[in-house]
Amino acid sequence: MPNTLNPLELIARRWQPSAAFVRRAALATVVMAVIIVVTGGAVRLSQSGLGCSTWPKCTPDSLTPTAAMGINGLIEFGNRMLTYVLCAVVGLFIIAARARHPRRRSLTRLGWAQFWLVMSNAVIGGITVLTGLNPYIVSSHFLAATALLTVAVLSWKRAGEGDEEPRDLVARPARQLAWLLVVATGALTVIGTVVTGTGPHAGDAKKVHRIPLDWQEITQLHVDFVYIVVGLSVALWFTLRAVKAPAAPRRTLLELFGCIAAQGVIGYVQYFTGLPEIVIGLHMLGSALVWIWVLRVCLSLRDRGPLQEEDPGEPVPSGEHEAPEPQAASALSR
Repeated sequence: MPNTLNPLELIARRWQPSAAFVRRAALATVVMAVIIVVTGGAVRLSQSGLGCSTWPKCTPDSLTPTAAMGINGLIEFGNRMLTYVLCAVVGLFIIAARARHPRRRSLTRLGWAQFWLVMSNAVIGGITVLTGLNPYIVSSHFLAATALLTVAVLSWKRAGEGDEEPRDLVARPARQLAWLLVVATGALTVIGTVVTGTGPHAGDAKKVHRIPLDWQEITQLHVDFVYIVVGLSVALWFTLRAVKAPAAPRRTLLELFGCIAAQGVIGYVQYFTGLPEIVIGLHMLGSALVWIWVLRVCLSLRDRGPLQEEDPGEPVPSGEHEAPEPQAASALSR
């Protein structure tokens, strides 16, 4: 029986994207992941979390919002539709990564990891609606979006580097400090979701269950972790200077300082102005940017060699028959 080519291999035989195209496709997934975070916040801040009363339909009798649901239904339904746009962008990245020759399985696995994270987050979003905006499910919804952003950033980084074994560009203690910064920023993000779950913006005008913790105490804990992140960033800066790290990591760290400073200003403004919705939306955008730059700082401290550039017009060997792509990423550990 002759071998049957899967659709991705058929595309790879007819289209050879450039390395630059793959990198742009990877960057597009990062941009879309940020957009999903921000628009998800807009749904919550506009009290549209239950704009569609059920899931996967918008109402028990209609797939789309009705006129009686008003602007809240349109906002919630529009956010659901963005999931399809996100799937299209992730799909483009998977196809481009698979069609690129020579094939890089680690890159396509990262693409598939994004796809399954999108699917799982869509289900979590549905559970959020079905449970009436349970604050714990809402928090997991945001954290799943952050996980998607994490894999998207990893994909973007891997799309621009080679496949050699990772080589440290700085001494091991400096890299460990960078990983500590990642852990602290991750904890800061988690605590931020708890702050949201205890705060006044429940996502709907009706009474919605909140996390039974003191909002001001949790906010103070959040601020404490901000100081920890700032302290670790400063410590890492002096460490990189002391070990004469390459210019690129130090420049990325300076960019992180800018993100943290802007985020700190926004945080204090929202606290002292009574949590206005637009400022909270900017704070959510800032949290996504800080996370991106923290990951970039950490990833910039190792090198995997140059990206193998190859003529996009070079044909794929005719005897190369590939198995279907795996549905999970096993290459996230590096």
